[in-house]
Amino acid sequence: MEQRRIGIIMNGVTGRMGTNQHLIRSITAIIQQGGVKISPDLTLMPDPILTGRNANKLKALAEAHGPGAIGKPYKFSTDVDGVIAGKEGDYEVFFDASGTLQRAGFLEKACASEMIKAVYCEKPTATETDKAVAIADMVEKAGKKNGVVQDKLWLSSFRKIAMLKELGFFGKILSVKGDFGYWVFSGMDSDQPMQRPSWNYRAEDGGGMMIDMFCHWEYVITNLFGPIKSLVAHGHIDLDERRAEDGKPFKCTADDSAYAMFLLEDGTMCQFNSSWATRVRRDDLLTVHVDGTKGSAVAGLREVYTQSAANTPKPVWNPDIEQPIDFYGGWELVPNNIEYDNAFKIQWELFLRHVALDEPFTWDLRAGARGVQLAELGMQSWREKCWVDVPGLD
Repeated sequence: MEQRRIGIIMNGVTGRMGTNQHLIRSITAIIQQGGVKISPDLTLMPDPILTGRNANKLKALAEAHGPGAIGKPYKFSTDVDGVIAGKEGDYEVFFDASGTLQRAGFLEKACASEMIKAVYCEKPTATETDKAVAIADMVEKAGKKNGVVQDKLWLSSFRKIAMLKELGFFGKILSVKGDFGYWVFSGMDSDQPMQRPSWNYRAEDGGGMMIDMFCHWEYVITNLFGPIKSLVAHGHIDLDERRAEDGKPFKCTADDSAYAMFLLEDGTMCQFNSSWATRVRRDDLLTVHVDGTKGSAVAGLREVYTQSAANTPKPVWNPDIEQPIDFYGGWELVPNNIEYDNAFKIQWELFLRHVALDEPFTWDLRAGARGVQLAELGMQSWREKCWVDVPGLD
């Protein structure tokens, strides 16, 4: 059997998402399972090198997770430019999970390298549409294969929603309602520090709920329910002050709540509320409720409950008596008939197949630019207090 090595520069993976979802649960997990098995005769085996600014953090990651995958620490380096130039060996994929504002610079360097054949990065790819499109143009002009992380498409719940839609369970979909978020501690009036990086709450550092989550909602809505025609949105800075990692308080300048209505081209209405200042009393940190003429579904991050037209109760408005209907009782759990792998890992495997075998990969940097566009239009709607159309990026 041939084992094809794919060298991957993993830049900026010392952050929470980069460490947990990309390094540990994706690349390390792929190595531990024996690579991506293409056929009895071919396996793709990732070979990462970790890059970033903090040598101590990189060393700790390399020593903690390399032995469990390859029997020795992963390679690491603080000389990102040198690694891109080939000083540490042949690495054909450049992956970036650094800060949004630094992404364009890293991708530009990767594009200038003859060694780099493909680039893959976290979203958002920029904070402005023009810059996101320019990045996509630059990478395409350089002839690099490319992709952007759109992990939620491979959550088990959304795969079940896609299955239900394909089977015709919903009939005509009438509306979609999404509720996302949880309470992120400010660190100001208790001994509980923030559980998210402080830059998320500073607009000057690329933070903000709209630029973060509207990039997700764009690909979720477009891929599951259809293209977005127009939107109206409102954001808000709920907590004026938070305490940073160094213990010093700072003024919040980025929206930590965003409320939006997305009108699809077929007339379906999608509403999404997103907040870092809400206390959860629902099934999961994200719930999506889909109503159709023949049935409805409520999805969390993993599970989906359905109610068909035949099982829909007939409530009558009467606030003077106790509610006789158990509104939770008429829903059925969609079974897990297949094994659902980690969503980030699934997309990584698809991207590695794209790099090695030239298989189709539609979740590219231009798709990432559409997410940035939706976020920027949301901020325009908030600023101008009006509905805004979503034009094509072509």
